[in-house]
Amino acid sequence: MQKDSQEPPFSIGIEEEYLLVDKDSGALVDAPEDLMTECADMLKGQVSPEFLACQIEIGTKPHNTVASAREDLKRLRATVASCSAKYGLSPIAASCHPFSDWKNQPHTDKERYNALSRALGGVARRMLICGMHVHVGLNDDNLRTDLMRQMSYFLPHLLALSTSSPFWQGQDTKLASYRISIFDNLPRTGLPPQVTNWEDYQRSVQILVDVGVIEDSSKIWWDIRPSHSFPTLEARIMDVQPRMEDALTLAAITQCLMRMLWRLRRNNQRWRIYDPFLIGENRWRAQRYGVDEGLIDFGRGEIVSMPDLIDELVTLLEEDAGVLQCGAELEAAKRIARTGTSATRQRAAAAAAEQQGADHDGQMRAVVHHLIEEFHEGL
Repeated sequence: MQKDSQEPPFSIGIEEEYLLVDKDSGALVDAPEDLMTECADMLKGQVSPEFLACQIEIGTKPHNTVASAREDLKRLRATVASCSAKYGLSPIAASCHPFSDWKNQPHTDKERYNALSRALGGVARRMLICGMHVHVGLNDDNLRTDLMRQMSYFLPHLLALSTSSPFWQGQDTKLASYRISIFDNLPRTGLPPQVTNWEDYQRSVQILVDVGVIEDSSKIWWDIRPSHSFPTLEARIMDVQPRMEDALTLAAITQCLMRMLWRLRRNNQRWRIYDPFLIGENRWRAQRYGVDEGLIDFGRGEIVSMPDLIDELVTLLEEDAGVLQCGAELEAAKRIARTGTSATRQRAAAAAAEQQGADHDGQMRAVVHHLIEEFHEGL
């Protein structure tokens, strides 16, 4: 199927945050300055430090297809991994470290992060979390705000499929994404408000800028937002993915969803807008259960299993996946819904270590080593 000449680019860019760990102990390690310098020299602006000194962030260039993004993301992950190995370290792509204590993690000593620490106080200290952001290119501001409202419905689906943070300071939180619990303590987070047009959005942002609360819209951290720096709509709700291929599947779903909503708009249709109170209930279910217990289908008025929901979603997005050339990646979402997310696999790694006689600390180290192995898959 050919692309409509009038449609937006729907280009994608993927940002990921990683934690650096000691390969033997699994404990967090602050990024050595020489490591950051080497990565920066090799990746030319596609890598940067993050808020905590043990974190590193990468970002792909804009790509028209997931296949093109794959090569870029693979190069970024492989470079960070090879540079880290020289120091006995490895990156892991999990949204919370299984056992390290947030109280022992200093933030990066740069003015940007010093200012953030001063502004957020004690809340910032607990930010031992990593996320994944997917930008989708939309070249019209009103289209960005319109699709943001409609995309909100699908944010719990993306969260459920992405969950990778069941452990916090050595304890099983019984949540699939504990990262969301931490991040929600910050201001200007969570589901976006029901913004009706670009002018209303800009007006609200400007009020906060004028009184000096924020310098620009980059300090708005909703689950989905119009990017401040790029002509994109940025989905931010997802946990980061240990496996590169799962990250690409989530990027494909995000890209296809936005094209589907644009396609409806082109035909004078739209996805029904639901109250954030209702979407928030699904957001909680995704945070708590991942893919294990299903989400509420508000049209049917019942809870539907994630495998069934994802089957329906893949069928709904089939036309868009054909145009965007990401059918295989979209289909892979069915596997995640049926076999589980990283949260499932992390708990299985801990259980396997326990069966082999490992004590609690050994079980947590086994989870980290499992995450190291998954990061290196396919590199």
